[in-house]
Order: sequence, then structure tokens, then C-alpha cells
Amino acid sequence: MEERVAELEPPAGMREPAGGPEPAIWSRNFTYYFVGRSAGLLSWAMLPVAVAAGLLIEGYGLDAAGYSMAFLVAPFAGLVLFGGVLADRFTARRMMIVADLANLAAHVLLALLFLHGIDHLWQLYGLLVVAGTANALFQPGAASTVPLVSRDVQGANGVLRTSEAITGLGGPALAGTLVGFGSTGWVMVISAVAYGTSAVCLFALRLGVVPAPPAGASMWRNLAVGWREFRSRSWLWGVIVIWMFYAVLAWGPQLSVAAGVVVPEHGARSFGLINAALGAGTVIGGLLAIRYKPGRPLAAGAVAMMAYPLYPLGIVLGWPVWMLAAAQVAVGTGIGVWGVMWATSVQTQVPGEMLNRIHAYEVAGSVGMYPIGSALAGPAVGAFGTDAVLLVGVVVSFLTASAFLAARPIRSLRRVPDRL
Repeated sequence: MEERVAELEPPAGMREPAGGPEPAIWSRNFTYYFVGRSAGLLSWAMLPVAVAAGLLIEGYGLDAAGYSMAFLVAPFAGLVLFGGVLADRFTARRMMIVADLANLAAHVLLALLFLHGIDHLWQLYGLLVVAGTANALFQPGAASTVPLVSRDVQGANGVLRTSEAITGLGGPALAGTLVGFGSTGWVMVISAVAYGTSAVCLFALRLGVVPAPPAGASMWRNLAVGWREFRSRSWLWGVIVIWMFYAVLAWGPQLSVAAGVVVPEHGARSFGLINAALGAGTVIGGLLAIRYKPGRPLAAGAVAMMAYPLYPLGIVLGWPVWMLAAAQVAVGTGIGVWGVMWATSVQTQVPGEMLNRIHAYEVAGSVGMYPIGSALAGPAVGAFGTDAVLLVGVVVSFLTASAFLAARPIRSLRRVPDRL
């Protein structure tokens, strides 16, 4: 049982090798973690595009593509809370390795399915459920591992956010190119190799004492304790509650509503360029956040989020493509800065033994509202019109950032200094 709490040797950031202290960010552990995490993010970014496009090429309709995304996302949203508890019980690293191996197996079978030809959709849906479940098991540990592999937690989050933005841009492009050449199965092969790489890198980590809850507590007890800890931090649940409204009324509807305006007026290529600009902005935001370390990180992140209304406002005002792309660069920069400030605050303010469960509640509360907003976009446009829905998003996103700044527990939260 001791192995559940301690693994091999002290964290890289808390010991001094013979040659002196390791770098604040690029320690041996963080390098392995960065490579593994980037590989997993690339695979996750490729999967939706490859599956949807592959199904259409196979002759299936949009309904099948839509159902496939539901089977992928629903297990993630429904099981991420249990992923946090299991990560506490068995250690986050073990759960992430198990998740990577499950994803590896699922993607090997997906490759065989697409290379052979899909005869029964239930086989595809079942494998997507496995992939979504594996990501639910992986996600809680992804956040709690960062403080264990780097002394500069904010800098590490900035690097990881940059990697997430780059893979988010490159993954769909690579998947779309390969699918266009009739190689959906090979996309899955690449994804399987990437998940295998992630598992090997995580196995190579040498972590020290890993905080864990008391042994013997039931899963439901651990969930209840996690909820109590989540609820006791007003800055934490305050952000999530505000973000839920933002996800439903602004973030969720924006992609499909914007596509409905931009694609008919400017074409699909222009829409792709505009979204690429968002990714480029997120890279800029991540790079800025590596060095920019304000004393009140959530307040600084909220100010950065003030850029978000520019894009939907530009669509309503009929801006040309280059102005919309410029707006998306600003939006992406703000999102990148906010994301790093938020992740760092959670990882440094919450005790290690609670972090997996707290992160699971955070993900469930914030990401879980996005599909609702996306699903309501069509009916809302039909009832109120495109401009009205976009303007609601403009107002709500501005009020979201304003609410972060107005709420004293959020605004006044102080930065935790880096470990020396």
C-alpha cells in the first residue's frame, strides 16, 4: 500500500542532483511529461476530424458523424468525476498510463475497422466510448502531475498551453490531409503510436511522494470529500458558476453560429483561416504567460478575457476576413493567458491530495455546459436571429470577465511563489 503514496524518488524540483538544481521548467521529468502530453493531445485533436470525415467518405450521413461525436464526448463528461477519485486511489500516473494503453488498443482496433471497412456502426461507437472513457480517466491526473514535474508551475502551464494550441491546429490539419488521401486507418495508426509514446514517457517519470487520500475510504466518500473541498473555496466555485453561464450563452453557440455567417459570405477557406488565427493567438498567450507572472493571476486573466467579445462583435458589424482574423488572434491570446492563470491557480492553491478530485469537478462543471450551448444554438438562431445570438454572446462574455473582476475572492487571489 505504501507504493500508492510514494513512487521511487523525490520530485525533480525538490532535490538537487550532483550537478546542481534542475531547471525550473525543463527538468528531466517535465521533458518526459511534455513529450507524452503533446503526443496525447495530437491524437485527441485528430480523432474527431478523422472519424467524421472517414464516415462521410464511407458513405454514411451527417447523423452517423454526429452520433459518433456523442459517443466520444458523453463518456468523458459523465465519468471524469470518477476519474478523479480513481486517480487519487491508484495515483494519477498509473491511471494515465492505463488510459493511454486503453486508447492505444482502441485506436489499433479503429485502424483495423477503417482499413477493413465499417460494416456495423455499433463497433465504431463502442470503440469511441472506450476512447472517451480513457480520456475521462486521464484528464484529472493531467493537471495534478504538473506541480510534481516542474518547480515553475505557471511556466510549465504556459509551455503546455502552447503545445495544446499547436497540436489543436496541426492535428485536424494532418487528419484532414490523410483522410483526403483515403487514409483514415493510418490516422488511427499514428494516434495509436502517439498514445504508446505517451504511456512510455509517463512510465519513465520518477515522482516522489504523491499526496493521496486515506486508504479504505469508499469512492462515494472520496467524491463527497472532494465536493466539500471544492465548495469551501469561493474563488474556485465562483469561477465555475460564472463560466457555466458563459459556456451556455457565449462559448457554446459561437462556433456553429459564426460558421453559419462566415462560410456563406467568405467561404470555408476563410473560416479555416479565421480559426487558425485563434490557435495562433492561443500560442501567443501561452508564450506570454510563461514569463508574465502577476501577483493576482485570476484578475490578470480576467482582463485578458476582455478581448473575447471582439470576434462575435466583428461578425455582427460585417468586418472583412483580415479584421476577423486579427480579432481572433486577440481572442486567442486572451484565452491562452486566462487558461494558464486559471490552471496554475488551481494547481498551486489546492492541496495535492485533493487536486485530482477538484480538477474533475472543475472540468465537469465548465466543459459540461458547452454541449448545451452548442445544442441550443440552432433553435436560438431560428427564434431570435443570428445577430441577436451573437450579440448575447458579446454581452455575456464581457459580463463574464467583469464578474471575475467584481468578485473579491476571484479578483484578490494571490499568486503562490515558485518553489526555489
